Amino acid sequence: MRKDRKINQAEAEKINGPGKVYLVGAGPGDPGLLTLKGKEIIETSDVIIYDRLASPRLMAFARKDAERIYVGKRTGAHAVSQEEINRIIVEKACEGKLVCRLKGGDPFIFGRGAEEAQALVSAGIPFEIVPGVTSAIAVPAYAGIPLTHRSHTASVAFITGHRKFDAEEADVDWEGLAKGVGTLVFLMGMKNLPNIVKELIKYGRPANTPAAVINWGTTPFHKSVVGTLEDIAQKVNDAGIKPPSIIVVGTVVGLKDEIDWFETRPLLGKRALITRTRSQASSLANLLEKKGAYPIELPTIATVAPEDQSGLDGALSRLSSFDWVVFSSENAVRFFFDRLLALGFDLRALSNIKIAAMGAATAENIASFNLKTDLIPENFKAEDLVDAFRKLGLKEGAKVFIPRAEKARDVLPEGLRGLGAKVETAAAYRTIAPTPEPGVLEELRDGGADIITFTSSSTVKNFFAVIPKELKEQLVKKAAIACIGPITAKTASDLGLKVDIEPDKSTMAGLVEAIEAYFAKSRTQAND
Repeated sequence: MRKDRKINQAEAEKINGPGKVYLVGAGPGDPGLLTLKGKEIIETSDVIIYDRLASPRLMAFARKDAERIYVGKRTGAHAVSQEEINRIIVEKACEGKLVCRLKGGDPFIFGRGAEEAQALVSAGIPFEIVPGVTSAIAVPAYAGIPLTHRSHTASVAFITGHRKFDAEEADVDWEGLAKGVGTLVFLMGMKNLPNIVKELIKYGRPANTPAAVINWGTTPFHKSVVGTLEDIAQKVNDAGIKPPSIIVVGTVVGLKDEIDWFETRPLLGKRALITRTRSQASSLANLLEKKGAYPIELPTIATVAPEDQSGLDGALSRLSSFDWVVFSSENAVRFFFDRLLALGFDLRALSNIKIAAMGAATAENIASFNLKTDLIPENFKAEDLVDAFRKLGLKEGAKVFIPRAEKARDVLPEGLRGLGAKVETAAAYRTIAPTPEPGVLEELRDGGADIITFTSSSTVKNFFAVIPKELKEQLVKKAAIACIGPITAKTASDLGLKVDIEPDKSTMAGLVEAIEAYFAKSRTQAND
């Protein structure tokens, strides 16, 4: 049994005989809590078998050709039985594949990972266990509840909360828990919450002991209810809290108000629809996620090379003749350098050329090629870049090359020509409307969105093209519309959208700050 094999790309290739299985803990919900080893395994696996509690964001690490099998389970409605899950894992490994069994939390903390490991042992399949951050520890921490504290308790117990309360399965030492352990953490106990508190009080735990229930902990939908053993069940019922939730009992719960950090995030629970291209969406998603929002990526545009690249190729072959190259977007940078290198040139082709960029993000992309940007306007519009060249004193007759989108405004080239420059433009890329993923559309139908973000006029126009009319109407009726700048905002207004949010600076960070300010104002008005 080849348990000594290390993870590498070779393992991702089909082999004769048994493959290998990794039982990987995905963490409690926050994708940032996945371990480095877990990420490496997801990236190299042929098959990923995942459940409901593994963050969907983790699938972004998977190979495009990896087979993905959902075996999620919900209370009272098991999508796939445990026996069937075991069979699938063994079957895929016997096909000679590298299999990642991705499980929420930690595989061996009430995760039935041991049963899956036993099935692999019986089948003679090599496997490894990759521990994960268990929700038993992470969820209370995100709620500001330390499980131990030298002024409160030095003991903690983790208990499965879904055991039956009858003689056949009465394997929980209620008296020992009630009297002998400082902090109690119950997993999967929502259905039995009334019985849990009843048993604890019955065996000696004071009825006024602090208790908390935390729903969807560590995720943007994190929500908690605090009370005592005497009233927590009623408070949870009144708040409509459902599984998955963690129950914490002990005096440490009283520290929550003082230590609370996650629940104070300004956009916690807000569903933000991101319409940027798939390759660019992650930067905005990460910024929103740090503020507590739940990003939903539904690209309304995709960027591809133009069908005719002769204009770009011709300019690249004469690149040394230009004084300036002007990049107005991150996409322009990416497609320019992709084509430059594909034609056999390298960065020396830019050795005597100055570079201008529209915005900090575009300049950062240029910097990734170890190149310096010579001119960046204070504000990020074509008109501002023209003004920056005017202030710089652009030399009469200077030769300027602008690689840009196939259909782009002429404000920038015409403005530079007005300053006396000889300007050449070429299509470096074009935008198309991609087909939306059905799963994302269903998610939007079920939960809607609180914010819709637009980062270009194309994202607005294609929003109307790619999203079904009835869903579009449902979304815009509820959601705040956020546009990155005045041109995008005008396009949105012209198409009948009411623009609620527009930042002072047309950057991703500025957009997120403006979204935060908008909802802060809304909360203040609601409280007045």
